[in-house]
Amino acid sequence: MTSNSNFVGHEPCPKCGSKDNLGRYDDGHGYCYGCQYSQQPDSVEEVEEVEGVERGNSFSFIQGTIKALPKRGLTQATCKLWRYEVGQYKGRVCHIANYFDEAGRKVGQKLRFEDKTFKVIGKLNLYGKHLWSAGKMVVVTEGEIDALSMSQAFDNKWPVVSIPNGVQSAYKALQETQDWFNGFDRVVLLFDQDEAGIKAAKSCAQLFKVGHVFIGKLPLKDANEMIVAGRSSELINAIWRASEYRPDGIVDGKDTWKYLLESQGKPAALYPFEGLNQKTGGIRLGEIVTICAGTGIGKSQACREIALSLVNQNFKVGYIALEENLGKTVASFIHLKLNQPPHASLQTDDTTKTVWEEVIPKMAFYDHFGSMDSTTLLNRIRFMAVSLNCKHIILDHLSIVISGLAGGDERRMIDQTMTNLRSLVEELQISLILVSHLRRIDGKPHEEGGATSLSHLRGSGGVAQLSDMVIGLERDQQSESSNLMTLRVLKNRFKGETGFAATLEYNPTTGRLSEVSAKSGEATTAF
Repeated sequence: MTSNSNFVGHEPCPKCGSKDNLGRYDDGHGYCYGCQYSQQPDSVEEVEEVEGVERGNSFSFIQGTIKALPKRGLTQATCKLWRYEVGQYKGRVCHIANYFDEAGRKVGQKLRFEDKTFKVIGKLNLYGKHLWSAGKMVVVTEGEIDALSMSQAFDNKWPVVSIPNGVQSAYKALQETQDWFNGFDRVVLLFDQDEAGIKAAKSCAQLFKVGHVFIGKLPLKDANEMIVAGRSSELINAIWRASEYRPDGIVDGKDTWKYLLESQGKPAALYPFEGLNQKTGGIRLGEIVTICAGTGIGKSQACREIALSLVNQNFKVGYIALEENLGKTVASFIHLKLNQPPHASLQTDDTTKTVWEEVIPKMAFYDHFGSMDSTTLLNRIRFMAVSLNCKHIILDHLSIVISGLAGGDERRMIDQTMTNLRSLVEELQISLILVSHLRRIDGKPHEEGGATSLSHLRGSGGVAQLSDMVIGLERDQQSESSNLMTLRVLKNRFKGETGFAATLEYNPTTGRLSEVSAKSGEATTAF
């Protein structure tokens, strides 16, 4: 391990396969603390020092010839400016990238052999730095050949430099030359268009003040591939169109008009109950709606009504029911559409097939019963949203997701699951309607008509905090009016209005929930 380098971060080890045992350092080298595997930056060999060279230099350099590199699309004029040579080292043909100090003295060489291995003689600095002084713009590439390519595209008139030892050492190389970069109005990072290059560009960009650094993007891997492909004009355009780097999540106010348009342009879907629509403004993408109630109140029935209503509004709906098998879930929607109670016998005739064709192909289901880890749940939701285009997803219910997982604190697991769901909903811009159970309380039980409250949500305060809307269902299962259900809005981030929203009545004959008009006392069907 190198003693004068600084730790950058953890990476997977290519030898033992560990996820984060390999430590990466700012000089580019890596060391695995698990299997002791070591990795040098870009396979560069140790510096070779030989005494007795002119001008008191302690390095013995080799001499090459400057000529065009047709396979690389580079002209002799470009190679002459950069003093890029072709020669031999111990009988092996190699390219010679000469490095100079600010006084123009040769201080190092990087030899590149046909098998893509490298050898360094002397000391390396920022490649090409001696050619340029302060100006309007400088481009930083990942390698010497890319620097020559970018320079040639600019007719060798605009400043270009390259990091010396591969992308792993980029941060340190730029950090050590901050004063020099401050002499330019604009710094454009044009690293390789692979995962390592993109990650390094974002990391290095943080060395500069906002508005000073830009990140270029290419349709091909690097600048030299663009030159070889005859796409020099596109390469130049990529520099002028480079995106100004800003730390993740920071948006200048002048760039927010599109966000305003997007937020206003999202039409809300409707609940099947008018009172709830008036109170909440409907269902919006990017929001989590939590439905809570005591045991046996009718949460699943309410979710089915909402799902069927969304299907009738021509939305694709993902439905995850973890307390019943898939056959029962599908049958419940057929019963609902046929205005039959869920316990009725379902005839597999033409009528049933027609209803099935009207409803079920517009939905997606997860065939699973019981608990699962939150990663699996998130993956299934992501697939429904991205691959099956489900804009609205219903999860019945949250508590069972973590109920069977061993060795964990329920409160912590619910918090973590809700945090992950919140991020996913925002990322995918879907609506998620989830069911959450309530804890037992002192006083009148929820199953006997006790009023719901945010403080009654089971397990964790994270459910209330991370939900955009919380709707409580209340019903006294033992009263003469046991078929009546109250909808109460407990949280409303959109409008701020909470409290009573609607009264629903369950019809045992049709198996449907319908809204009872507050004025007439008459029931109106959900749709």
